[in-house]
Amino acid sequence: MTVQEIREKIQAGLPGSEVEIQDPYNDGVHIKAIVKFSGFAGKSIVEQHRMVYATLKDELKAEVHALGLETKVS
Repeated sequence: MTVQEIREKIQAGLPGSEVEIQDPYNDGVHIKAIVKFSGFAGKSIVEQHRMVYATLKDELKAEVHALGLETKVS
């Protein structure tokens, strides 16, 4: 799964979100995602992260070894 595919998958699952994906080790399996989404308003950090994880489903387990996640209300 490419960085672009990860970004598109999150944006499709959280319509209107702004997503920045970084691959700090340039290995395609250690990914950092920064997600800004108005739908995070009023939700805990854990709930916000679960929302992002839900957009990636099985791909997260099969294709991404580690996902660093930062969420913000836009």
